[in-house]
Amino acid sequence: MEFSHVSVLLHETIESLSIRPDGVYIDGTAGGAGHSCEIASRLTTGRLIAIDKDPDAVRAASERLAPFPQARVVREDFRNLRAVAEAQGILRADGILLDLGVSSQQLDDAARGFSYHSDAPLDMRMSQSGMSAYDLVNGYDERSITRILRDYGEERFAARIARAIVQARSSHPIETTLQLAELIKEAIPAATRREGGHPAKRSFQAIRIEVNGELTALEGALDQAFDLLSVGGRLSIITFHSLEDRMVKRRFAVYTEGCTCPAEFPVCVCGKTPRGRLLAKKPVTASEEELARNHRSRSAKLRCIEKIKD
Repeated sequence: MEFSHVSVLLHETIESLSIRPDGVYIDGTAGGAGHSCEIASRLTTGRLIAIDKDPDAVRAASERLAPFPQARVVREDFRNLRAVAEAQGILRADGILLDLGVSSQQLDDAARGFSYHSDAPLDMRMSQSGMSAYDLVNGYDERSITRILRDYGEERFAARIARAIVQARSSHPIETTLQLAELIKEAIPAATRREGGHPAKRSFQAIRIEVNGELTALEGALDQAFDLLSVGGRLSIITFHSLEDRMVKRRFAVYTEGCTCPAEFPVCVCGKTPRGRLLAKKPVTASEEELARNHRSRSAKLRCIEKIKD
C-alpha cells in the first residue's frame, strides 16, 4: 500500500512556524511528508531534517522530498531529537514541528494492526519493531492492562475489559484485532455501547500509546525541542487527544512562566523571567471546511510557542 497521510492544519501549522528561506527546521514526525514538503518548498539556503521511525514513512518521505536538496530524511524516534540534530551538525533550529497523529496509512492498512474495523494480527508498532500489541495483550498482568486502559484511554470500564482479556487468553492467545475488539465490546455494558462511537476506540488508543511509548517520547522531546530553538525560533505541536494536549499545555506554561515571588514582596528576588511566548492562548483547531474534507482533523489541536530567551 502506498504511504498516504492527509496533513492536518497544514496552512495553520506552516504559518505558525514563520519560515525563513535561510532557516533551519526539523519535522520530528514526517509521516507522509505533507508538512515537510511545504517547509522545504519555502527554503533556499536553509535546511530541513525530516524524522520518522516508521520505515514506510521514511521511504515515502525520502521519495517526496527528493526534489528538495535542502531536505534530509532520517529514520529515528523524535524522543532522540537532540542526538539527531547533533548528528546532522545542527546546534540550533529556527522551527520544530511535531504532528502527533497516527498517519492515514497506518490506520487504513489493515496489516499494521491499528484498526478495530479490519481483521489483522495485533501489532500497532509504528516502528515495525519491538514490543507489539500482541505482546501487551497476552503478556501484561490484569492490573497493568487496567492502568493502561484507564490512564491512556480514559476508559470507564478498564477493569472489566482487562478482566475479560485475561480470562480469554487463559484458554487461547488473543491474536487479531477483531478478536480483541469483540472482547472489549462484550465487556462493556450494552447501554454504554449505544452511546455512540466504536466501543473499542478508547482501548485501542490506549494500547497503541503504550506499545509505542508515545507519551514518554513526547515528555522527553519537549525540553529537547525547546532547548534546540534559536531565540525567535518556534515550536509547533499538533495533538490529537487530551493527554497529549495537557502535557504540551503544561510544559508551555513552564516556558512562559515569569516571576514566582509572593505578591507581598516589594521586588523580585527569584530572578525568573519567561523563556517563551505563546502565539495564542487557545489552541488552533480545524476549520469547518477542513472538517468536511477530513473527519480525522476533528480532535486536532495546534499549539505554538516562540522562544524569547535562552
